[in-house]
Amino acid sequence: MKKMGHTLFSELFLLCSLLYTGRAQDAVLTIEPSWSTYFVGEFVTFICDMREGRNDDWEYKIIRDGRDLDSYDTHQSYKLYSLQTSYTGEYQCRGRRRSSDVTKDSNIVSLTVSANQPKPRLVQVSKTTPVGRNVTLSCSVENSAGWKYVWFRRTSNTNEVQVRTNDVNGFIRVSQGGIYRCIGSRGEPTFYTDISDELICVITFTNKVVVMRQPNWPQIFRGETITLTCEVQGGETTEWEYGWRRSGSLTQWRYEKTWTFTASESSSGDYTCKSRRRDDPYSSTETSEAFRLLLSGKSCL
Repeated sequence: MKKMGHTLFSELFLLCSLLYTGRAQDAVLTIEPSWSTYFVGEFVTFICDMREGRNDDWEYKIIRDGRDLDSYDTHQSYKLYSLQTSYTGEYQCRGRRRSSDVTKDSNIVSLTVSANQPKPRLVQVSKTTPVGRNVTLSCSVENSAGWKYVWFRRTSNTNEVQVRTNDVNGFIRVSQGGIYRCIGSRGEPTFYTDISDELICVITFTNKVVVMRQPNWPQIFRGETITLTCEVQGGETTEWEYGWRRSGSLTQWRYEKTWTFTASESSSGDYTCKSRRRDDPYSSTETSEAFRLLLSGKSCL
């Protein structure tokens, strides 16, 4: 019995020692915001938690690469303003109990500050869609997290305007083509990236386009009146402009979907059409299949 009592006492003593000296009692240093890489000009805050007693029982200081950044004080947090590349290093906090001068050191936190100003990459994820649907653009800062994005759009005839703000997932769905840019922001106070390069977003509608002819006679003679019609299937409620090509040359964009002309020697050839929304010159359907018009050598007169 005496031996068993001694063993039990030893186990209890060991358990108490582990509870006092184990990881639950270790000081903890955290950094906010917590990114893998920081950039020149950002702000960070170190927060030191002694995990023992009250916060005001301790005095704190921050150590970088083994050197004190400041003397002990009662502030549990320490802020670094406008980061520089020289701030790259390994950080640790040390706490000193005010009543006994007992000290504790925290874990080590690495901080990396990049000299390169971040610049988002803007791409058009999807390019084709049925009429009435949206396409997706993506804005991202590579190898970095925590960004919100602001989006801008302009055309060749209009000034740039902001179209979306505080978009956290880096994607935007747009129904209009145009010239887009984006910028990233994060942190408090807010840190901004450079603005992205311009992206010319052209939306291609997948609706089928067909050319129809009236009269639809097998032979066409000089002097006859021909009417070609450009039809966008499934886009009947959309206001379109229509572009016609004859043997590869674009004639013009017009609001009317019909093109009427008098057949002549120069009328023979392959005719195609495509359409774009009247309010969006950065949109287009696919080109229709070619329609071949052959004139008879005789005149209808």
